[in-house]
Amino acid sequence: MTEPPNVTARPGLHARSWARAVAVVLICASVALLLSFDAVYDSLQRALSAVEPSIAAHPRLGAVAFVVFAALSAILAFFSSALLLPAAVYTWGTTVTFALLWLGWLLGGICTYALGRGLRRPRGNVPRSSSKIDFYLQRAPGDVTFVLVLLLCLALPSEIPGYLCGYLGVRVRTFVPALAMAELPFATGAVLLGDGVAHRHIGWLVAVGLIGAALSLLALRALRKRLEPPS
Repeated sequence: MTEPPNVTARPGLHARSWARAVAVVLICASVALLLSFDAVYDSLQRALSAVEPSIAAHPRLGAVAFVVFAALSAILAFFSSALLLPAAVYTWGTTVTFALLWLGWLLGGICTYALGRGLRRPRGNVPRSSSKIDFYLQRAPGDVTFVLVLLLCLALPSEIPGYLCGYLGVRVRTFVPALAMAELPFATGAVLLGDGVAHRHIGWLVAVGLIGAALSLLALRALRKRLEPPS
C-alpha cells in the first residue's frame, strides 16, 4: 500500500519557489544596474566583439556547442547557459539564438525523461529522492494529462519534469509536445534577457525578470490546485 502524501513538505517547497522567483528578479535588476554604468557596458562590448570572430569562423561547431550547453543546462541544476546568451545574440541575432536555445532545452528535457524511464519502478515503490521530486511523485494522478505535464514544465525547474514524467510512464506523445510548448515562453524570455544585456536594454531586463517570475508562480499555483486531493 502506498504511504499517504507528506503534507508537511508543501510549505517548504512553496517558500523555495518564492525564493527562486525573487532571486530571478534580483539578478535581473542587479545586471540592469551594472549595465547602467558606461565602464561596465563598454567592457562587455569589447568582450563580445572579441568573441564574435571565433564563433563566426566556426559557425556549425559554435551552433552545436551552444545546443549542447543548452541541453546540459536543462539536465543539470547547477549548470547554466545564461552566460552564453549575450554572445549568442550578439553573433547570431535573436531568431537563431532562440531556435538553438529551444532545441537544446528540448533535447535536455528528453534526456531527463529517458533517465526517468530507466529508473522506473512499481508506482508504490518510490526511490529515495529530493523532497521536491518526492512531493510530486506522491501526488501525481495515475493518468497524467497534457495539461498537467504542461503545468509541470512551466512551474518546476527544468531538470525535474522530464524525470518525473519518465518515471511515471507518461507517453512520449504527451510529454514532448507539452515540453516543447512550455519551453517557448522561457526561451523567448531568455533570449530577450540576452539581447538586453548585449544591447543595454535595461527596461527589458527588469520587465522580463518580473514576467518570468510571475509566470512561474502562477503555473506553480495552478499545478498545486490540480494536484490537491479532493476534500
